[in-house]
Formats: sequence, C-alpha cells, structure tokens
Amino acid sequence: MELWYTEKQTPNLGLSCKVKETLYHAKTDYQEMAVLDTIQFGRMLVLDGMVQTTVADEFVYHEMITHIPVSTHPCPRNVLVIGGGDGGAVREIIKYPQVEKVTLVEIDGQVVEASKRFLPEISSALEDARVEIKIADGIEYVRSLEDACDVIIVDSTEPVGPAVGLFGSPFYEGVFRALKPDGIFAAQTESPFFNADLIRTVFRRIKTVFPHAFLYLASVPTYPSGLWSFTLGSKQYNPLEPEGKYIPQDTRYYTSQVHRSSFSLPRFVRELLED
Repeated sequence: MELWYTEKQTPNLGLSCKVKETLYHAKTDYQEMAVLDTIQFGRMLVLDGMVQTTVADEFVYHEMITHIPVSTHPCPRNVLVIGGGDGGAVREIIKYPQVEKVTLVEIDGQVVEASKRFLPEISSALEDARVEIKIADGIEYVRSLEDACDVIIVDSTEPVGPAVGLFGSPFYEGVFRALKPDGIFAAQTESPFFNADLIRTVFRRIKTVFPHAFLYLASVPTYPSGLWSFTLGSKQYNPLEPEGKYIPQDTRYYTSQVHRSSFSLPRFVRELLED
C-alpha cells in the first residue's frame, strides 16, 4: 500500500509526496506538527498541513533569508531570529565570525525539540555557545527591545494563526525600534504567483516604516509555486552595494552573484511594488 502526503497549497492545487514513514506527530498548544520521511525530499517538517522545511531543499530558503541581510551589514554582532525553530537560519548566521550573539525566539518549544531530534542537519547550530533560545511570543519580545539588534530576521510560517501579527504594521514599527541606527530586517513574504496581494501590502507597510525597502526572490521547490519572495527593510545600507567584508564560502545556493541577481525582478513581480 502506498502512503502519500498532500499539502493543499491553494484550493485548486496540491503538492503530493510519497511517504516512507511518519516519524512524529503531535498537537501542540499552537499547531498540529508532523515530521514525515518522504522519498523525494527526505525528512519534512509539516505544521498545520503546510510544509515548513525539508532536508532536500531547506538550504535555499535558509541561505537566502539570512545571507542577504547579514552579508549586507558591515558588522552584524547581534542578530535576532523570530520563528525559525528548526534552526536553519541560525545555522547560516553563525557562519559569520563577526556575530557575537544570535537570539532565537520561537513561540512553540515543541518545534525546537522535534527539529533537534529529527532534523539534526538543520538544527545543529542551536547548541552553539553564541545562540540563546527563548520560547516566547516574537511580537511581544520585539516590543520589549529598543536599539538592540544589528539584524532581525523573521522566519515565520504563513500568515495564519499565531503568525498573523508578524505581517502587520505595528510589528514592523516595533522591529524598526528594536534595530540599531544602521539595522537591517528581512522576512519571508510568500509566493508572487499565489500571494500577490500579501506581497503588495507587506511591501507597502515596510516601505512606510523603513527608509529603504527591497524585494528579492529565490526558488524553493517545496513552497507554493516554487518561486518565493523575501522583503528587506534597511535603515541605512543598500543590499545591492554590500558593505560586509565577509561572505561564507560553504553555501550551496547563495553566492555574491546570486545575491545581486535575486533583486532582478520579473516584470509581473516588479509591478506588485508599484504604488
């Protein structure tokens, strides 16, 4: 008998993967969580029926959400990650020798524990001495900060459930206050094909709060449509003129050439950003 998992990415489209085994399943205080061992993508973390990461293609997402903002900053000493309980973003951030501390704020502690157990390739850096893990509401945590971080990365789920507030103007205003005078912020902002209204709205909100706003793209096979967007807000630095002196060499997707080309937007995406 064949077992398949299907994520309904839209009401009319699904991604189906043949499953070897369900490694873990739980209902936490916040969401339904599963770790599946799939034939095509290996181990897969699923939250509320949506694929969050897989061992086969996670490197694309985690490298692009981190290296674009972190390499742009000339000296990223203090980095905050909101969400990202699987640890992939943290793994990429600690590749920078300038980084002195990474704070991971994840609302659901069971995501962290399941990732440590079943996704060691992704979560290994969570044990690094420079990393502090806080099980807390990221919105409330950001609200408590002022002039504290060089870089803030929001590695959130889709804007449903506890993640809804992470896409609102009050949160972006809190992020701005939490950043130092030359701070940089980046967040995942969904698919240009399926979430055009979200991208348009979020970009407008970030552009209102930050002096500089940019959208960039990457190809992530297991995410809806395979084309994924990230939005960056910067108080000072232009990501197309990187100030950073260090770019990690042990990456699989990100390079200095990819850094620049990811901001070259197709016309239909560029039109989403026009007022």
